[in-house]
Amino acid sequence: MKAVCWYGIHDVRTENVPDPIMVSPRDMILRVTSSSVCGSDLHLYDGMVVTMREGDIIGHEFMGEVVEVGKEVHKVKPGDRVIVPSLVACGHCTFCAEGNTSWCDNSNPNAWVLEKMYGQSPAGFFGYSHGFGGYAGCFAEYMRVPQADVGAFKAPAGYTDEQLLFASDAAPTGYQAAEYANIRPGQTVAVWGCGAVGLFAMKSAWLLGAGRVIAIDRVPARLRMAREQCGAEVLNFEQVDVVEALIEMTGGRGPDACIEAVGMEADQGGLEGAYDRVKQTLRLETDRPYALREAIRACRKGGTVVVMGVYAGFVDKFPIGAIFNKGLTIRAGQQHGHHYIPQLLRYVEEGRLDMTFPITHRFSLDEAQTAFELSRKREDDLVRAVFFH
Repeated sequence: MKAVCWYGIHDVRTENVPDPIMVSPRDMILRVTSSSVCGSDLHLYDGMVVTMREGDIIGHEFMGEVVEVGKEVHKVKPGDRVIVPSLVACGHCTFCAEGNTSWCDNSNPNAWVLEKMYGQSPAGFFGYSHGFGGYAGCFAEYMRVPQADVGAFKAPAGYTDEQLLFASDAAPTGYQAAEYANIRPGQTVAVWGCGAVGLFAMKSAWLLGAGRVIAIDRVPARLRMAREQCGAEVLNFEQVDVVEALIEMTGGRGPDACIEAVGMEADQGGLEGAYDRVKQTLRLETDRPYALREAIRACRKGGTVVVMGVYAGFVDKFPIGAIFNKGLTIRAGQQHGHHYIPQLLRYVEEGRLDMTFPITHRFSLDEAQTAFELSRKREDDLVRAVFFH
């Protein structure tokens, strides 16, 4: 079959690889019909995530048609169209039972790798390095999906892939961010990053009762989408001091909740931006936390800062004093897609959530290198690139 494989920094190749096979009676084989290049995939492309190996199949946001199921799979059958969360969950450990499936105790066969760094390991993750389980990703014609009865959600009839695809990852990540923000009716929510996750966080903030949403980015196409599609006021961080602007826009108070949807490769000019890039290059910190620092400084006293941008390791100059003295609540984590997908699909069916709007570019698997380069450089007004298989 055809698949997109990782070979190093800025090097992905579309190759012919062996077809996947089931290794457990709880597995299924999926024919992938569509997938998307997530910002997290760009961290792999930029070489920011360790434990990758040459030839690894990448990708984690996807849906498709069931081809084959194991004898212990009962909820789906060949021919069903399904959406699959980006993380793998066993469905029966303590965390899965609570709905916190990205913390699954049993789905990462290489848990020992991340335990050395984090203390405990999160769940396994499709196409996201051997530290997260070594699962083959979705940028392929076919893939093995373990724990199919837990992770496969039937697509509602009458909807296209474009209408449903982002329920796999970007939409539940954005929704979880808004839920973690503890939004009360009428409150102001600021969102750093106008990629798909940030945009879905804005949409979700409105669904959960926000009275005002403010978006921060520097890419004109993304700011335009935040304004036109998500009803947000927008700030270009290259044109204003974001913290000062947010304080002024909220009457000296600061936003009630700040959602950081940028992650480890935050962009920033000036001395602080140069500082982070030098420290990261020298491996004196693994991630660039500029947007996170800004969100912490801007948030009102007693407010909530939600970290949904992906961070891998260690950061420098973390403003713990601001967190302590302002009494901030910090919420963070990978999305618990298994918990949120049913609710998001109901929103779609009720006409309350459009998940098609971030799609700006469509590619075949053979065009993977182009898709990644445009996504990395944010050229040609690209917001989200989708592979149609």
